[in-house]
Amino acid sequence: MIQKTYLKTKDYCKVKFSIENETAEKIAILGLNNDWVTPVELSKKKGGNFVTEVNLPKDSVHEFKYLVNETEWVNDTTADSFAANVYGATNSVITL
Repeated sequence: MIQKTYLKTKDYCKVKFSIENETAEKIAILGLNNDWVTPVELSKKKGGNFVTEVNLPKDSVHEFKYLVNETEWVNDTTADSFAANVYGATNSVITL
């Protein structure tokens, strides 16, 4: 799930990313701000829910994917849209 909070006095949007996966040990987001190298780790909560908040620039578009247990790439089903990638799959897209 993606939750966007726009702040009137700031030039960024606070974005909360949440994904449920009861069997995962670790989940990270890659691709935000076109950074596919530096993962943003999600915190594991009770019930298998993973959560993080990130500040992203307003009026921007970001492709991203979740990396589960450092082996499985997963899209966010609640993303604004999806874009084809060079690997023949798709990336999640968030538009702010």
